[in-house]
Amino acid sequence: MSAEEVLMHAVELGKNFCLYFEDDDELECDALCKEKTLHRVLRNVNSQLLVVHPELNVAAFEDVTDQEMQSGKGMHFSIHCYKTTTPLAGLPVAFSVQVENKSYYMCCERECGKIIVRFKEGEVPKEIPGESNIIFFKKTFTSCCSQAFKFEYSMERGMFLAFEEEGYLRKLILKKLSEDEVDETMKMSLCKFSQNENHNL
Repeated sequence: MSAEEVLMHAVELGKNFCLYFEDDDELECDALCKEKTLHRVLRNVNSQLLVVHPELNVAAFEDVTDQEMQSGKGMHFSIHCYKTTTPLAGLPVAFSVQVENKSYYMCCERECGKIIVRFKEGEVPKEIPGESNIIFFKKTFTSCCSQAFKFEYSMERGMFLAFEEEGYLRKLILKKLSEDEVDETMKMSLCKFSQNENHNL
């Protein structure tokens, strides 16, 4: 057997009904299966927090007081991490947020030739069998800035979550990134809610 050949054993269904192939002693999942959920706020390069306003159909980075952050209205995100067999693309994640006892998930939709970031009422699925407009790949922002991240849209490579100024708002958008370009509007930190905790993931 050559070094490039992989010996596959029997196929079996694992928990969450994901299809697994046994490769030596290690099981790999053929679909995206939710592995863990982190609870964080998303902070941009200006130390503003991402806040979702479903009633206005807007998500924007805003200046938030410590008291407002603790109340968490529209800004306490659940970051759902999925297991993947292609880790080089980045860690697959989905975002959801609670607003007034309702759960909203982040997704992207094409509208008038442009991809728009939306928040829709509903829950993030435990398993995703193929491509999905809710999945983003979490990547280190730069090799020398490992505590900050950028998030690439899984269905449109080279498009990342970012913000753009629109009047007094810094709205959440998808933005094209050229190879080897560094764009500070895409730089995000994942911070815990409590001021007493370590802020970075």
